[in-house]
Amino acid sequence: MSAGVVSLGELLRSSPTPQPCFVEPGLLPVQGILFVGGEPKVGKSLLVTNLALALAAGSSRIGFDVPAARRVLVCQFELPTEQFAVRLAEMRKALGPAADANLFIDTRAAGHLLSSPQGLNHFLAAARAAAAEVIVLDPLYSTHDQDENDTRAMAALCQTLLRLRDASRAALVIIHHVRKSVGRYEVGSAFRGSGALNAVGDSYMLVARAATAANAVEVRFQFRYAAPRQPRLLTLDPKSLWFSSVGDSPTAAKPRRKTDAADVERALAVLGARAGYSDLRRQIMTAAPCSKRTAQLAIAAACDEGRIVRDNGQYSLANEFAAGSRRLQNPPAGSGRPEG
Repeated sequence: MSAGVVSLGELLRSSPTPQPCFVEPGLLPVQGILFVGGEPKVGKSLLVTNLALALAAGSSRIGFDVPAARRVLVCQFELPTEQFAVRLAEMRKALGPAADANLFIDTRAAGHLLSSPQGLNHFLAAARAAAAEVIVLDPLYSTHDQDENDTRAMAALCQTLLRLRDASRAALVIIHHVRKSVGRYEVGSAFRGSGALNAVGDSYMLVARAATAANAVEVRFQFRYAAPRQPRLLTLDPKSLWFSSVGDSPTAAKPRRKTDAADVERALAVLGARAGYSDLRRQIMTAAPCSKRTAQLAIAAACDEGRIVRDNGQYSLANEFAAGSRRLQNPPAGSGRPEG
């Protein structure tokens, strides 16, 4: 369609259909950006290398559907080239030569930074030399010298990632580290600099150790354009260095909701509008439900907001406490001791 502005009728008559993703279902869209994260030594680099080989071979493995072979450029900074070649040779045994013509390795990636014009030009030149449809960056922090706690710096880096994607016309698979403390239900928000990354990422894959076996991991997903997907369990064969899918992760209980001052007021009402600290905390934990720490924070917040009052080790609703104080200050007529 040559016109830049079209009517709805013209748009629909052109029958636009989205291109199939490089990795289904919805994990890596065409010219999309996939972030892969996890704690150190959990196996995320091995998993992404598996994915790169599967893409290059057009082989549906590790629980993902790869509709067709793609040209993949790997820019990795963790291992010397010789050691990385040994790892690839071991993984290749499961595929044979199927990926040989489509997988490319940038052996001079180290030392080049996306955050500099010269570095960006290096990666663009490598992508063009490989005619890459997918570029793997492992890990992101080795490609820049910015402060990942600085929102503006991370936003600028993300703009550079977009320039790399647009100029190369390739999809990006980026390994990035996560925050030290990650909640059970976090995915995209777990990545360092997530506020900026959420603006550019199309998909997020978080790799976490599973309790089922020593070599098992749970993979959680977050998609911008695809439907939500159940977390998957993968196991690693230490000989072949390939992950394999063992099915969906068991559905976990719904996350506990945030507990607030209103929960504290309701708990006091159940207890008779006056209670000791332990009894109040226990009632909140039962009714919310929530952890002991969350209940403690909710009690403190309710006190700070003036919704409950602590007096002689007992907690009361603020309105009940005020009413009681007024009764003491102004007793009803005839309620005092009779004179005699």
